[in-house]
Amino acid sequence: MYSIIEQAGVQFKVTPGEKIDVPLIDAEAGTDLTIDKVLLTADGEKVTIGMPTIAGATVTARVLSHGQDKKVLVIKKKKRKDYKRKNGHRQQFTKIEIISINA
Repeated sequence: MYSIIEQAGVQFKVTPGEKIDVPLIDAEAGTDLTIDKVLLTADGEKVTIGMPTIAGATVTARVLSHGQDKKVLVIKKKKRKDYKRKNGHRQQFTKIEIISINA
């Protein structure tokens, strides 16, 4: 059984017991949260597609930790103009574990 959820504008394919990194969620580590933006669920041959979401379907997840991704460098340069800029960015994320899918 798997499901496709939307969290902070990003879609994820999840299965029970899976650990994924999602954009930062304002929740303490160890708390459970319910995601109700379920776009698709599949259980063997039975596939349910939402228009745009499935009414009544939820995914229960537990917040494990918060962290930051690797640094992404942004470099700007214009040739022959003596213009160079270098900037770095580290995106924050929340690691969650999918507990159950309730269709």
